[in-house]
Amino acid sequence: MERALSKLKGDRWIWIIVIILSVWSMLAVYSSVGTLAYKEGKGTEVYLIKHTALIIGGFALMYFSHLLDYRYYAGISKILMAITIPLLLYTLIFGNTVNDANRWVTIPVINQTFQTSDLAKLALITFLARMLTRKQTEIKNVKRAFLPIMGSVCGVFALIAPANLSTALMLFGVSVLLLIIGRISIKQIAYVCVGVGFLLTLVIFFGPRRQTYISRVQTFMGSGEKEIDPDKSFQSNHAKIAIATGGLFGKGPGNSTQRNMLPHPYSDFIFAIIIEEYGVVGGVTLVIIYLVFMYRCIRIVTQSPKAFGALLAAGLGFSLTLQAFANMAVAVGLGPVTGIPLPLVSMGGTSILFTSIAFGIILSVSRNVDEVKSSTAMTKDKTSNGKVIVGEIPEMI
Repeated sequence: MERALSKLKGDRWIWIIVIILSVWSMLAVYSSVGTLAYKEGKGTEVYLIKHTALIIGGFALMYFSHLLDYRYYAGISKILMAITIPLLLYTLIFGNTVNDANRWVTIPVINQTFQTSDLAKLALITFLARMLTRKQTEIKNVKRAFLPIMGSVCGVFALIAPANLSTALMLFGVSVLLLIIGRISIKQIAYVCVGVGFLLTLVIFFGPRRQTYISRVQTFMGSGEKEIDPDKSFQSNHAKIAIATGGLFGKGPGNSTQRNMLPHPYSDFIFAIIIEEYGVVGGVTLVIIYLVFMYRCIRIVTQSPKAFGALLAAGLGFSLTLQAFANMAVAVGLGPVTGIPLPLVSMGGTSILFTSIAFGIILSVSRNVDEVKSSTAMTKDKTSNGKVIVGEIPEMI
């Protein structure tokens, strides 16, 4: 392990967290896909092999992402936004419809679905980090700084929310965090919130999934109808059963019973299956792992010598952690049912790949922090008569 980690740059603890989550993911997914395999007439090994291939592919993307100097992501963010906006619009109009939601487009030739909101999360966070860094000298200028920033946040929210409101709200929360860190005034942030609040009202009361949103909130609150339809609370009820029967140490890997009852035990409710099989100890351990990851991201933010790196690590770190806790909150009954996966644990395609790239970008910032520290130490050691022998550290975004 020590020898392998020595070849990986950046925060070592984040690499360890990635490895732990990946292994745990393969165990949990393999245990949870029995019913899906039966319905589709395939063996569970088929899903394990496919999921393992995605994990390996994600690890490769993470590795190459962390090798690329994080400053290049400033330029890449412009390209990503130029691709994301029309792609989200295309998905909203022509995307594949599943449960009244147009979230996916089919990639030609390989015939695989692609969830465009995963790309949008990465694009918006990196673009906001770039804009907030470049506009610091004129951050109070409404026309040159505030309007482009507000337009990007509201535009992405408006295109994601009709089909995937939970992801849109989570991304908006991360965006507000970045605006605060980026020294946008509270008054301007309030304007952004008002704009998004108006869009949210339109989506909830006039969007194509308005009945789904209202029904899920009513089911979660236990109000609205005189008697809640059992079918509407089916998923949350069986998730609670899985958690309640898991006990302190669980039933053991592969011994879940509720995996045969829950519609999506391998994605949306995988945390409930983990608690059933590994107990409260396993669930708390997973929570601690994500908290440690957030702590390491905060350390990277505080140590990053430039604003762009700090904003990148903060935005992506909070996005992944918030997504993890949103998924776990739904599983334990602390929130209405959503379709948010557990990062690097739930079975998925584009979710795993883009999550891996996000981890890689954070590690790229961390790698730069380590290199700056090393270069600074060398500079101090080789200073002679007040003159620096080693060249100065180049300016970074």
